[in-house]
Amino acid sequence: MTPSPIIAPSILASDFSRLAEEVHAIEGAADWVHVDVMDNHFVPNLTLGLPIVQSLRKATTIPFDVHLMITDPQRWAPGYAEAGAYNVTFHAEACDDPVALAKTLRAAGAKAGLAIDRDTPVEPYLELLPYLDTVLIMTIKAGFGGQKFLPEMLDKVRDVRRRVAVGHLDVRIEVDGGIAADTIEQAAEAGADAFVAGTAVYGMADPAEAVRKLRALAANRMGNSM
Repeated sequence: MTPSPIIAPSILASDFSRLAEEVHAIEGAADWVHVDVMDNHFVPNLTLGLPIVQSLRKATTIPFDVHLMITDPQRWAPGYAEAGAYNVTFHAEACDDPVALAKTLRAAGAKAGLAIDRDTPVEPYLELLPYLDTVLIMTIKAGFGGQKFLPEMLDKVRDVRRRVAVGHLDVRIEVDGGIAADTIEQAAEAGADAFVAGTAVYGMADPAEAVRKLRALAANRMGNSM
């Protein structure tokens, strides 16, 4: 059975002065709220952190999809799970023992995700899929919003999808970077089933309607790929 697509608007593209309102604008439409946490070390940018997640968690019932683009995720990731994040994703490039951290996150009550950056091959991490709930394939270079989608990254999505199918695993395959109306179908056809969209949602006059349109486009293609 083909799962329903997950649309996760990234609040990195929202108006930071109105964060609660921006999240309310996608309620009833979005599946997850994608929260990009950057530390100015792992990536050359500084964004949202744990206090914002803790505060915003009280303002909405939409599950939080936290993407940690940070060094030393072993130290910081459990705090996001304890703050009520539904899914906590850390980068393969920043973690020495992904399986141990995944187990820690699950024990803290969150789903565990592993992110693979643009220049990182996915093959070494395919063996870890049974320990993960989500694999996030970056379709840009991690660290900045508004970058152009890189279709060549979809080969990684296909590799993960094949391994998930062979192992009959329950793993979400998420894509992040340049996902919009003109790219989401390619990603869905490659095997992705969760989609992070920033300006494609928050750059529109009606963010909720933008989410619904993206979901329809993805659902139309997902059945062809599973």
